[in-house]
Amino acid sequence: MVQNEEAQYIARILNGETECFSVFLDRYGRPLYSLIVQIVGCPEDAEELVQDVFLKAFKNLSGYKGDCIFSTWLYRIAYNTAISATRKKKHEFLYIEENAINNVPDEKVATLFEPTDDEERISRLAHAVDLLSVEEKALITLFYYEEKSIEEVGGILKLTVANVKVRLYRVRKKLYLLMNEG
Repeated sequence: MVQNEEAQYIARILNGETECFSVFLDRYGRPLYSLIVQIVGCPEDAEELVQDVFLKAFKNLSGYKGDCIFSTWLYRIAYNTAISATRKKKHEFLYIEENAINNVPDEKVATLFEPTDDEERISRLAHAVDLLSVEEKALITLFYYEEKSIEEVGGILKLTVANVKVRLYRVRKKLYLLMNEG
């Protein structure tokens, strides 16, 4: 859906054609669920949070000013909603020393996200992603699973492009360590 088309739907919704909002539910329901379930880890909680996200978006639609594309605005709401939910539950995450992360060679990390049929490697990667902080999970999910650009990820997480690149670099190294420990 192009930005112009979304703007037309938004205008119609704000003019009382509220049934048009279903277009956004259909378009973004599954991708937002994917992001949220990665962050909160519980499918039932994720389903409930997706509903909360769409309710917040609908209620605040008049506040969308078009300074970013609509999907970025919606993902930002989803990210903030998921982060708030996890903070309420006080999850503990694994800490890895800075030196260990810095000592991982770049060439070792390069193969981490290459397509593979190796079920064990896929399982180890999924387990490693589960051990990340909620912010790190969101970063990996948006960039690799949702295939958002660096710029879009920055817009959603309110980070600069340079900061997104640095964080992705560090998280990839952290995932490498988590997958190869023990």
